[in-house]
Amino acid sequence: MGEDGRLRAVVALAQGMAAARTPRESWRAAALGARDALDGSFAALSVWEREQGRLRVLANVGERAPDEEEFPEGEAYPVHQFPEITEFLHERWAGGGEPNAWVETAEGPAQGPAEYCHQRVAALRRRGRGCCVVAPVVLHGRAWGELYVARRIGAPVFGRGDADFATVLASVVAAGIAQTERLEEARRLAFTDALTGLANRRAVDMRLDEAIERHQRDGEVVSLVVCDLNGLKKVNDTRGHAVGDRLLERFGSVLSLCGAMLPGALAARLGGDEFCLLAVGPAADEVVRAADELCRRAAELELGEGVACGVASTGDDIGPVRSGRRLFRLADAAQYRAKAERARKPVVAGREGPDDPVVRLADAPPPAAGERRRFRGRHDPRR
Repeated sequence: MGEDGRLRAVVALAQGMAAARTPRESWRAAALGARDALDGSFAALSVWEREQGRLRVLANVGERAPDEEEFPEGEAYPVHQFPEITEFLHERWAGGGEPNAWVETAEGPAQGPAEYCHQRVAALRRRGRGCCVVAPVVLHGRAWGELYVARRIGAPVFGRGDADFATVLASVVAAGIAQTERLEEARRLAFTDALTGLANRRAVDMRLDEAIERHQRDGEVVSLVVCDLNGLKKVNDTRGHAVGDRLLERFGSVLSLCGAMLPGALAARLGGDEFCLLAVGPAADEVVRAADELCRRAAELELGEGVACGVASTGDDIGPVRSGRRLFRLADAAQYRAKAERARKPVVAGREGPDDPVVRLADAPPPAAGERRRFRGRHDPRR
């Protein structure tokens, strides 16, 4: 590949990573771009997990061996088998040099101490590859991981020029990973409540929209648990907002714990003293059990006065649910009733027969100005 071809390959790699919307897409774009740029048959991207002393494979692309998954869950190698990422690179940098890629072939030595070259040679032979080039990925001045590209047996062996080019590609990959990390942090901040670390209202809205689509398409059960933490104002007024914040944080932990009873449930703080759980898949009775446990644990908190809890689920007799707003109205009406009755257990919409008072309340005309009842919804002006 000439200089123009390599320039196009670098641009394609950078564009592929820039277009990625998730870390996985970014890892895959990095490996694919490097494989294509170096005319390889296979490529992998790995991260150095210092705390566990291992190289963990993030993505495998191209001609994968039977034991290689595209996004492996458990493919990792003790870093002592590949000490170049810690020792070799450090020595180069300490001497004022730059990190360089290196080439290994299946014809390399297979005897002697179990050093990194022998581990890689054995891997090449085992997986039917003739050679590989390995380039360190350096992020924020530290070794982040490595980029690995291989060619099948019989293909031309990588040369010094290929190794130098791999070093350039690894630099592009590092820039792409840095961008992905910045975007992930921005997304995390955009969808996370800063005080409790739970999801925020924006995250609930997005997840609920997707859940209702699944419900309409596949009949998936969608449930909402809406909670109003009792006594927060009293705590703020008598003991200060710092103590009130601790109460919110503690209840957030309780909510997260109870949400773990429902696989995949989203625990969120809607704002102020209002929280919710969004569950997609579990049966309505399972959600009610989790809500009951939530009420029990909230009542045992040292601060506060328990929680008013309302539940609405498409698994109950609540009528058609064609929007997230209607499910929120039902859960909010159930919570409103729990608050009014000082209920110690969750109030569940649709469980009191054809004339269920919660369903009636949710479907009633909007409340008069000044009434406490609030029904949330993206298009609700009282939201």
